Amino acid sequence: MKILYSLAIRLYSGAIALASLLGNKKARLWWKGRKNQWDNLKSLDKNDEWIWFHVSSLGEFEQGLPVIESMKKKFPHYKILLTFFSPSGYEIRKDFQLADKVAYMPSDTSTNAKKLLKNFNIKMAFFVKYDFWFNYMKALKNNDIPLYYISALLHPDHYFFKFYASWFRKQLFNVSHFFVQNDDTAKLLKSIGIKDVTVTGDTRFDRVYEIAKQSKSFPEIEDFIAGRKCIIAGSSWQPDEKFLIPFSKNMPDDYCMIIAPHDIAESHIKQITSQYESQQSIVYSQQVNETTCQQVNKPKVLIIDTIGILKQIYKYARFAYVGGGFMNSIHNTQEALVFGCPVVVGPKYHKFVEAVDLVEKGGMFSVTNQQEFDEIFEKLMNDDAFYSKASGICQDYIQLSIGATEKIMARV
Repeated sequence: MKILYSLAIRLYSGAIALASLLGNKKARLWWKGRKNQWDNLKSLDKNDEWIWFHVSSLGEFEQGLPVIESMKKKFPHYKILLTFFSPSGYEIRKDFQLADKVAYMPSDTSTNAKKLLKNFNIKMAFFVKYDFWFNYMKALKNNDIPLYYISALLHPDHYFFKFYASWFRKQLFNVSHFFVQNDDTAKLLKSIGIKDVTVTGDTRFDRVYEIAKQSKSFPEIEDFIAGRKCIIAGSSWQPDEKFLIPFSKNMPDDYCMIIAPHDIAESHIKQITSQYESQQSIVYSQQVNETTCQQVNKPKVLIIDTIGILKQIYKYARFAYVGGGFMNSIHNTQEALVFGCPVVVGPKYHKFVEAVDLVEKGGMFSVTNQQEFDEIFEKLMNDDAFYSKASGICQDYIQLSIGATEKIMARV
């Protein structure tokens, strides 16, 4: 099975190379980034001691970041090696200042694993969530280097628990300790004989909690809101906007809406604004630069056409809508929840523990059509008791969820 696995890794790398030649942008970045990877993956001083963090992409980086920060504070003499699998994570965080080296993870072959450990004097390694690379895991075990998984999340349908996956299950025993998000994951691991498991929750709650405490003010957004109650729709796609735009046109005068689309290309921004009458909406970059924000009759809708501020402006929301649930899966709801915002999402939310928990508890609400969308929005707007209960549920959930990083540090 190991031979078949290693062959599959090589075939996958070959497929990426072919896709890059055929014009796939992400594949091109993946292949180009690894072309001269070993020039980057060199430890200049063999006496340096390293802690290795590996993440798949940007979301997993956010989960690993609180632990990286804590490790850097507690063990300042260690250097940090940060590797990414995906270009979408590496390209954004390749200049991450807390890491002494940021690179793509070389393909998971035995040769690459041995070479990486030869180049770096690694004292411990942290992989995030469920990025399992079996040759690296085995090499770490063979060299007596502790390997920890952060915010691990597994489910009964995962291939590890299929009848044919005994070899894959065996590889999990190369992990020194699993820090998992929920009791269900702990039970699954213990059911196959893995006992080194601690339920810590999701470290990303620690991350968004810190962001919320340090969030700055946005005078131009406050000027747009102008004392009105605000609904924020974050990371929306066209299927989400199909519900958001008709609703926003008929909001009462004491409400406004901020739409922060996932795609901020000029063509998409124009596609949104074209559905509103003149003076009914305004684009964020225009509000900053023009005098529209000074007018007496404020636009009902502000459309965010920049990145990087959504996680901080959720503090202005009475409640939030988080997009993606009519596509593959919802985007980050924690950034809104940390401000005590009840959240509305589409039907595809089951990959996230907090979403499943809060839909069941009544702090988050899933909708499948315009009628359900309108009903829950109107209830959150008009029923103060209902809104207060939902907000309280979210606040309580956040308070119970923070602290995963502290638990990990105590164990390590």
